[in-house]
Amino acid sequence: MASETQLIDQTPGPVQEPQITRRHWWTVVAVSLLVSVAAVLIGTHKFQLGPAPVVLFPIIWAVVLGGILGTQRVRRVSGASRAVATLLLEIGIILFLARLGTQIGPSLAKLTELGPAILLQEVGHIFGTVILALPVAVALGLGRVAVGATWSIDRESFLAYAIQRFGVRSGEYRGVFSVWLLGSLFGAVFISLLAGFLGGLNIFDPRALALGLGLGSASMMLGGVGALSLLYPDQAGEIMALAALSNLVTNIVGFYAGVFLSLPLCRRLYVFWSRLVGRDDDGASTRRVRNTGAAPAQTQLAPPVAVDVDPPLRVTRRTAILAYAITGASALLMNYVGTKSVTWNDALGVAVLVLLTGLSFRLARLLPSVPSSVWVLTLTTVLSAPFLPTAGLIAGLTQHLDVILIGLPALTLIGLTVGRDIKALKSLSWKIVVVALLTYSASFVAAAALGQFALGG
Repeated sequence: MASETQLIDQTPGPVQEPQITRRHWWTVVAVSLLVSVAAVLIGTHKFQLGPAPVVLFPIIWAVVLGGILGTQRVRRVSGASRAVATLLLEIGIILFLARLGTQIGPSLAKLTELGPAILLQEVGHIFGTVILALPVAVALGLGRVAVGATWSIDRESFLAYAIQRFGVRSGEYRGVFSVWLLGSLFGAVFISLLAGFLGGLNIFDPRALALGLGLGSASMMLGGVGALSLLYPDQAGEIMALAALSNLVTNIVGFYAGVFLSLPLCRRLYVFWSRLVGRDDDGASTRRVRNTGAAPAQTQLAPPVAVDVDPPLRVTRRTAILAYAITGASALLMNYVGTKSVTWNDALGVAVLVLLTGLSFRLARLLPSVPSSVWVLTLTTVLSAPFLPTAGLIAGLTQHLDVILIGLPALTLIGLTVGRDIKALKSLSWKIVVVALLTYSASFVAAAALGQFALGG
């Protein structure tokens, strides 16, 4: 998420701290652990919203509490601290995916029976946003911003592509940037609430909802998995495995499908909807112009407000080892806080996951076209598959490691980095916020509906 920050900084930010010290490391680690522990202690709470329960659980508390600390003004989180948090966040998310991959491998034989459902749900992710969210965005008067906001849920790769394809002063880029920003900051919380609400309605098979969580965002998937696992504890393992496999498929084919399929369709439908509702590329009403005879105003779109530039964190071998050690220790500690137990097997299991996480980053550097998220899910899935002799070892070492607890510190770090984006967040219109939430919802619901159809429900 934060790895693309430099791509969107088009204007100089405020002067940042020139040096990252041990104090910044200690501050980030201490705060993230305290928030994560607090989130676990607050626990899970449910309340009824109409016919369905809304589930508030540790993932939501971690993001919200982290966000409050990341934006408070009494003692601001410095750019140097955010730089440390960003590094630990990137490693923590991949560590979470590593544990998730070890749950896919043992279920591969069972998951092959759901092959058509897994493939069909991807159609929902590709086209759901275009079909459902685009007409609303055009009707609200977003103009060409509607294209960028609705051709996908706009993760990092789409942000980079929009810069190269459309330029930073284009409406399309504004849309991509806004949806990316909101998804990075609030996507996990929103999807967890939405997944819990839909799961409580008992309309969808929980397996279909799990398939719908393959949005291409690890944090969103984690939020949704957490909510569904609480609603369907007997199916928690299958839900996690299906969501992870669906997310892996989306990460592999989603970008290319978005660029070559959903974007061309979105642009064509944008022209259709603009003519139908009477809007020009700036979102102004063309009918009013025709009625008054006035010439349409030519507006110059300004680029989104740049996020602050954090000081660069030079990742040496020593720094990398420290970051991996902190991430592993934090995961082990949170697993102990949540499960009230710890064994040598747990420690060895975390160590194995950390090693596989580091290997995935290394492979991603050697083959940049394949992101570390894909590498780690592939490696851990294969190593834990029943047809390899490593399956028993992996299962024995990781069976007591709770995937949600392992991912908790990373989501806390998302909140701590919110301060970097606060100026850009304040610049967003309420209209783009509505469209962004509709875009996430459309992708999730359309994929779940197609998954439900393929499952025979």
